[in-house]
Amino acid sequence: MPYYVTTPIYYVNAAPHLGHAYTTIGADILARHMRQRGEEVFFLTGTDEHGEPVAIAAEREGVTPQELADRNAERFKALAPLVNASNDFFIRTSDPEHVRRVQEFLTRIKDNGYVYEGTYDGWYCPRCADFKNENEIGPDNTCLIHTGFPLVLEHEDNYFFKLSDFQERLEQLYADRPDFVQPPARYNEALSFIKSGLRDVSLSRANLRWGVPVPWDESHVFYVWFDALLNYYTALAFAKPGEDLTATFWPANYHLIGKDILKFHGVFWPAMLMAAGEEVPQHLFVHGFLTTKGADGEAEKMSKSLGNVIDPFEIIEKYGADALRYYCFRDVAFGQDGAVSPVAFEQRYDTELANALGNLASRSIAMIHRYRDGVVPSAPLHPAIVAEFDGLAERVAELLDRAEVTAALEEIWARVRRLNGFVEEQAPWKLAKVEEQAAELDTVLVTLAEGIRVIAVLLSPYLPASMETLLGALHAPDIAYDGARLGAGQLGSIDRIDPLFPRIEADA
Repeated sequence: MPYYVTTPIYYVNAAPHLGHAYTTIGADILARHMRQRGEEVFFLTGTDEHGEPVAIAAEREGVTPQELADRNAERFKALAPLVNASNDFFIRTSDPEHVRRVQEFLTRIKDNGYVYEGTYDGWYCPRCADFKNENEIGPDNTCLIHTGFPLVLEHEDNYFFKLSDFQERLEQLYADRPDFVQPPARYNEALSFIKSGLRDVSLSRANLRWGVPVPWDESHVFYVWFDALLNYYTALAFAKPGEDLTATFWPANYHLIGKDILKFHGVFWPAMLMAAGEEVPQHLFVHGFLTTKGADGEAEKMSKSLGNVIDPFEIIEKYGADALRYYCFRDVAFGQDGAVSPVAFEQRYDTELANALGNLASRSIAMIHRYRDGVVPSAPLHPAIVAEFDGLAERVAELLDRAEVTAALEEIWARVRRLNGFVEEQAPWKLAKVEEQAAELDTVLVTLAEGIRVIAVLLSPYLPASMETLLGALHAPDIAYDGARLGAGQLGSIDRIDPLFPRIEADA
C-alpha cells in the first residue's frame, strides 16, 4: 500500500539547525518503518525559497535572493544524508518545474471561482511572511511567534483567495476526521481558529518581486505560503523523471510540521485543495519546539532569530548520526515541546546507548563465543522473555501508524531493559560452571541472541547504521518486519562485535 510522508520545506534565509534535523529524522523513521513492512514509500523534504524573509536576508548580505537560496539549499540538502535520512526527493521551490505547476494549480483555483481582486489593509510579519488577524497580534502590534518583533501595517492591492467559502467544509472535515490533526491539542487549536470565523486571505503580493509570478497578472507574485504549501503536491509530478507519481501517492499519509505553521497547513492547505478539487491529506502531525534554557533560566524556543541553536553537524561529527537520531526522539516526546542540552545528550548516550544497548549486545555475543564457540545453540526460548516480546511488533506498528515515534521507541526500549535484567537474573556465567545446567545456559544464550535480533530489527528505523552493524554480526541482515518476532530468526554462527557506541572522552 503506498505511503507518503513529508517534512515541512525549510526556509533558506539561514542555515539548518537541530530543529530541522529533528523533523527530518522523524519523517525518516516513519518512512523506514513502512518500507520494513513492505509498503511502497515516498518521502519528501526540501527548501522553501521565495518570499520576503529571503529577499530581506539576501539584501542584508549583498547577494541576490537566488544566490542566497542556492547557497543555503545546499546546506539543507547536505543535512539529509548526514542524519542518514532516506528521502526519495529533495524539492526546491525555485525549481522551474515547481513554479510551472504552482501557476497551473492556482489558475485552476481562479477558474473555479475562488479568486478576486481587492485591497489588503492590516498587520503583517516579515519574519513569518504572514498577514495577522486580531488574535495573532501581541502587545504594541508585535508578533506572537517572533516575540516582540514589530508588525508592519500594510496597504496593498492584491488578489485574494476566498477562504471564507470553506468555513462549513472545513468544520465538516474536522468533525468527520478527529485524527486529521494530531496530537489532539493541535486539532483543537486548528478547529478553534476555523470556528472563530474565516476571512479571505491575500493570494498575491504586488510589492515583491521574489516569488512565483501570477500568470494572469505578472505585476504580482503569489504569496509565499500558497507557493510553499503546493510543494507536497507538485513534487510528485516531477520527482521521478518521465513518471507522474501523483495518482500513486496522493493524498499524503502524513505531513510532519512544527506548531508555528499549523494555521497554514490545517486551514489554508485543505481549503486550497478543496478549491482545486483535490483530496486533502490524511493526517497532519504537529510537533512542538525544541527549547534551550535562556539567560533567565526559562525555556525558550530553539530558533535562528534567537541565536540559540545547537549545531547538528557538530553532534554528528563527535557522536555519529544514530546517537543524534536516538536523542531527538528519546529526550523530546514527539508532539510536545522539549528542552535539549549537550549534558542531557551525553547522559543518554552513556547510560542508554553505550551501556543499556551497546553493552547488552557486546556481552551477549561475547558469552556465546566464550561458552559456545560463537554458535547460537539450538534450544527453546525462555518463556518469560517470549511473553515479554509477545505482540511487541504489532504494538510498535500501531503506534507508528499514528506517528507516535517516541512512544514506539519506549515500547522497544522497555525490552532492552528487560533483556539486561534477564542477564542479571539468569547469570549465565554461573550456569556455565555447572555441567548439569548446560541446557539452561543454551536457553539463556539463544534467548539473548534472538531478543537482540528482534530489537535490532525494530530499532533499524531509529538507528539504521548501528543496527545494520549488529544484524551483520548476527548474520541476520534482513530487516523485514515479518522477522520482528522472537523465533523468526535462524541464528547460527555469529561474529564478535566492536562497541556499537564507544565511549567518548570529555573535552578537556
